[in-house]
Amino acid sequence: MMSLAIAKTCGPGRPKDLEKRAAILQAAKRLFVTQGFDGTSMDAIATAAGVSKLTVYSHYQDKERLFIAAVECVCQEQMPSEIFRADLKGPLRKQLMTIARAFFALVTSEAAVAVHRTIVANAQQSPKLGQLFWEAGPKRTQEAFESFLRDEVAGGKLDVADPHRAATQFFCLLKGELHARREFGCGEAFTQRETDEHINATVDLFLRAYLPR
Repeated sequence: MMSLAIAKTCGPGRPKDLEKRAAILQAAKRLFVTQGFDGTSMDAIATAAGVSKLTVYSHYQDKERLFIAAVECVCQEQMPSEIFRADLKGPLRKQLMTIARAFFALVTSEAAVAVHRTIVANAQQSPKLGQLFWEAGPKRTQEAFESFLRDEVAGGKLDVADPHRAATQFFCLLKGELHARREFGCGEAFTQRETDEHINATVDLFLRAYLPR
């Protein structure tokens, strides 16, 4: 049911079409992670989704658009738009913690790390792929957080002169050493305690920098 719900946010259609669209997206997300972009064919996606290749192309004109849709849907699943809606009556730190936990879980997930490694490995041969990934994933998330910050500034809860810069700082701080270790595959797996301490420290540092004086 979750896959169908996500499919509805990614495009219109009749219930049967939405089911096929959801199946295509699930297959694409799985294969892009395990086989990489170049190693994944539209034929393989169609087979994994249990639909014809013609059906895949009827929903997505080419593999690049399907890749974008897959990235967007993964972001929407793990960082839904709702978490970026500023609640000016609620505690700001709690809202930032919700965003921070969702972001950190997303970027350190096996799927995200695998896709990012693929993008970096193919950066010279396929620079367009990197641009598509940036716009579908990181840029979308950053812009949503920028909007959140502007709302909090308007509500008097934050003092941020440059929301774009502040958004990039927040997400870069959140990645930190733990994300680097995860991506490089070095060192021991970090514990839940390390994760909690890292996220709490990052949010507190951000608030010290941008709370109204």
